[in-house]
Amino acid sequence: MSDSDASRTKDRTPWWDRGRFARRRPRLLARGRMMAAIRGFFADAGFVEVETPALQVSPGMEAHLRAFATTLDEPFGQGSRPLYLHTSPEFAMKKLLAAGEKKIFQFARTFRNGERSPTHHPEFMMLEWYRADAGWREAVDDCRGFVLAALDAVPTEVRPEGGLVWQGRVSDPRQPWEYLSVNDAFACYADVDLAACLGPNPLNPDPERLRKAAADAGRALPEKGEWDDLFFHLFLAHIEPRLGSPAPTVLHDWPAAMAALARISPNDTRFAERFEVYIAGLEIANGFTELTDAGEQRARFDADQAKKLRLYGERYPIDEDFLAALASMPPAAGVALGFDRLVMLATGAATIEDVLWAPVAGDR
Repeated sequence: MSDSDASRTKDRTPWWDRGRFARRRPRLLARGRMMAAIRGFFADAGFVEVETPALQVSPGMEAHLRAFATTLDEPFGQGSRPLYLHTSPEFAMKKLLAAGEKKIFQFARTFRNGERSPTHHPEFMMLEWYRADAGWREAVDDCRGFVLAALDAVPTEVRPEGGLVWQGRVSDPRQPWEYLSVNDAFACYADVDLAACLGPNPLNPDPERLRKAAADAGRALPEKGEWDDLFFHLFLAHIEPRLGSPAPTVLHDWPAAMAALARISPNDTRFAERFEVYIAGLEIANGFTELTDAGEQRARFDADQAKKLRLYGERYPIDEDFLAALASMPPAAGVALGFDRLVMLATGAATIEDVLWAPVAGDR
């Protein structure tokens, strides 16, 4: 049985079983070489490697993310307070930008509850980096540079033929990367004019506009669902599988209603300066030209948490210290990349567990 066949077959042996571990070990050694190559790339580009704590007041404010909660007990009877394991090191790293750092990166252990699949793990490695006084296109240039360096560091006996591979699809990062707006992607692959569906209030678009446009294009959508639910129904079915091959795709200019922590585009306020990188149909990175308006960011956090409360019956606290720092933060671009996924693509692994030294307890 080949390594890929073994990965697809449910293996009931523990991850530390010598035979099972031996099959994974070449990819794990390649993982270390890739990490070293990326560190070298950032060092050569003048970045500083930083470390920030996983324990945070606020774990991340996206409505659909679920965090691990814990309690910090202070010594000598000084009380306790709730904290969370972060879903991204973003808040702490932006505080470092406010403190005066200009170019920083971090390999961060990151935690998201309720996520386990061939490409998701409850604890994973995120590579996150920031450039002060830069925009998202400079951040994409960084991404392309270290992806090439990381791929070159993988031994030929482990590296798939042709470049980066996922589910039989090949993406060659040495070719020119495709730049595609979200609006153009919907027009090309779903026959939907997304911009027209945003309506007069692009921060809170009417889902019925998108549902009608999809019906006119012969694309069935669920009868119920919020605007972003319908967006991702179309996106996952008709667009994502078409991205990132034969070369990586940079999908940019996301709807303003999905801006997260990105700046609204000064050229078209219906869209935000957010991008995602897709390789062989798999999303690998998410980045922004960063929002630095603390008042606007607070409003977005409030809206996200109202949605979380409505959908899941809970909400996370706002990190007031982060908003105070945001007011002092310089213009910047930042990106979060799933390092484990990059290792998967560079070594032909079928599941994320194939490239983790020790999967979280519960994996068999």
